[in-house]
Amino acid sequence: MAAGQAAHDPRVNAARYRAEGALPAADAPRDNRTAVEMRAWARTAIDQAIARGDFDDLPLAGKPLPGLAGDTVDPDWWIRGLIEREGLTGLAPPALALRTEHTTFEQTLDALFSEAAVRAHVDDFNARIIEARRQLRGGPPVVTPTRDVDDEVLRWHRRRAERRAREAAAVPPPPPTWRERRALRRELRRRRRR
Repeated sequence: MAAGQAAHDPRVNAARYRAEGALPAADAPRDNRTAVEMRAWARTAIDQAIARGDFDDLPLAGKPLPGLAGDTVDPDWWIRGLIEREGLTGLAPPALALRTEHTTFEQTLDALFSEAAVRAHVDDFNARIIEARRQLRGGPPVVTPTRDVDDEVLRWHRRRAERRAREAAAVPPPPPTWRERRALRRELRRRRRR
């Protein structure tokens, strides 16, 4: 095999890349543009986008970026905004995930059908809070309080009874039977005759 053919053999190039950790000098991509040329290219791309109208009617045009204005400086403003916009779950640190779950805890319990399931969910929630307090990986502090299982079960029973009472009150009365309809027709005929 000639030396010229070996330089173009992809298997040889792959082996050389694995051994040396870089592409051969002849195959390496090169950017010979100067900083002035790069700046001019970027300016041209921006001007073309403006001419096409790509920057028209942006949602925050002329307004400060949310999360950056105000007295508090949050270094994670962008990721928090992304999580809120996209409705992502499971990506937040345990402290934030537990706070979020704490705010919707009663709705979660109301979706459960048995007392055993409610007890299991409250026990699991409390165990995750305790585990998050023990972890030493950093992140925001865990300030979410644990829940008393018996109190939560009692509240769940009360909410369930109230919900059933509301649903029972909202159910329309059953339609009249044929005898009730006949009696109603007779009464209406009698009133018309008077």
